[in-house]
Amino acid sequence: MSSISLPMLADGSGLTRYLTAIKQFPLLSPEQEVSLARKLRERDDREAAFQLVTSHLRLVAKIAMRYRGYGLPIADVISEGNIGLMQAVKRFDPDRGFRLATYATWWIKATIQDYILRSWSIVKIAASSTQKRLFFNLRRLKSKIAALDDGDMRPEQVATIAARLYAPEHEVIEMNRRFMGDMSLNAKAKDDDEAPTEWQDRLADDVDLEQSLVERSESEWRTWVLRKALDGLSAREQRIIEARWLSDAPATLDELGIELGVSRERVRQIETRALEKARRSALSLTVAPQTVL
Repeated sequence: MSSISLPMLADGSGLTRYLTAIKQFPLLSPEQEVSLARKLRERDDREAAFQLVTSHLRLVAKIAMRYRGYGLPIADVISEGNIGLMQAVKRFDPDRGFRLATYATWWIKATIQDYILRSWSIVKIAASSTQKRLFFNLRRLKSKIAALDDGDMRPEQVATIAARLYAPEHEVIEMNRRFMGDMSLNAKAKDDDEAPTEWQDRLADDVDLEQSLVERSESEWRTWVLRKALDGLSAREQRIIEARWLSDAPATLDELGIELGVSRERVRQIETRALEKARRSALSLTVAPQTVL
């Protein structure tokens, strides 16, 4: 798979040319995708592999743009994502019922996140699963709760993020302070004859439809995996997870405590333990790298 020749990728104007070049590769219909994937699995057909990879290069670029704020060359981020795509194509089973884009998204994110974790100075002392969740989700959650980036968060903001990411509050505070010292939050791209723009603005809008379909399919896959993972839980654990995570109107900890005859804190403890058990089970079902958060 590593012998597949892809369009040349470089920073600066070379990146603009790359984004234009990958638009020339046609997207595949579901029937074409299944046929090519079977040729690859059954006969190791290199041309089939080439078509599967090149038809998803726009997906890699779209995902890579989400990681443009980590101060790393976006060309390198895309290159790492392409490696993840090739790994996904190699392992893709068309008979599982999901599109390649759905499966590949897990691998693309995993390889990009691994690259960022290897490259960022802060990661030398931030390697636990909790710290990884903070590393890749803190800015997004701060934006949702309107927390400013130029100082410490208020105690209630720290508590909110800690609860959502199942992280100790002191680790939330520590990660936020590291970000303020290390990360550039306004990464820009600039060609020689152009004003600075964000790299995400250079992708054509026609990728958005494809990406929205991928995200919807991925959501459906995650739900399926979670429901499969529930089989390994006790009846009480299943009830809590279903009520808290799979219901259109999620129950509160207090409501479940009354229903089950236990304290609110006990419900939270059972939920945390059940989610961890479900996570381990889900990882064995997805087969994707465990770095994906």
